[in-house]
Amino acid sequence: MTINFHSHEHQKTYTTRNADRSWIEAIRKLVEMETVDHALDIGCGGGIYAKALSDTGVSKVTGVDFSESMLEGAKENCQSYENISLKYGTAYETGLENTQYDLIIQRALIHHLDDLQRCFQEAYRVLKRGGTFIIQDRTPEDCFLKGDRNHIRGYFFERFPQLMNSERARRYKSKTVVTALRNQGFTNIEEMKLWETRKVYEQKDELLQDIKNRTGRSLLHALDDNEVSELTDFIRRSLPQDGPIVEKDRWTIWKAMKNAKEE
Repeated sequence: MTINFHSHEHQKTYTTRNADRSWIEAIRKLVEMETVDHALDIGCGGGIYAKALSDTGVSKVTGVDFSESMLEGAKENCQSYENISLKYGTAYETGLENTQYDLIIQRALIHHLDDLQRCFQEAYRVLKRGGTFIIQDRTPEDCFLKGDRNHIRGYFFERFPQLMNSERARRYKSKTVVTALRNQGFTNIEEMKLWETRKVYEQKDELLQDIKNRTGRSLLHALDDNEVSELTDFIRRSLPQDGPIVEKDRWTIWKAMKNAKEE
């Protein structure tokens, strides 16, 4: 079983939280946001990070996703943001015009793709010269850290080690990402690690309910309902203390630039 991003059942699974300050601060360190007039979020899902870009002061934000259902959820989530526009498109064919965007972000996208070169080629095409390209995803090394009160994801693999095979298969190594960026013509490539706060839960039961519902966790769609129940019980036992839980995930962020001058 894998997640069906086109199902209305999952329409709001990526709309239920806000981007954390830790993410916004990381982006501000990488990008001079005051120079960004128009940003593009490819694989925008429920619009969480399109909203975050707007909140940093970006004048116009465009979100693109390949799921009409996800876009419906994003439209509802972003309805109070008049500067956000949403449209159907894929990472390979956005349907957008050339050289329109100062900043492009692809967060938690590339592990769903099997052709990085086509993805980066399309990003390069629609990015302005001198523009910035930000990719955020997990490498295999980011995924398999030990579970604890903050790194809840680690418990998934402790309870169901078979998930490691599917996770390893879909995650790109950093070297692969950097090589694909260079091959496409991007320059000034930088890499950083980020422990991003995913969500703060006031009580443990709130976290367990999110896990039971597989909310925003595509990996858990590889488990059936009984296995997810086993997982929530395992995490309940592994976290004996109640009270607030600050869930964090470790990510790798790659920053790349498109040359300002013609090559």
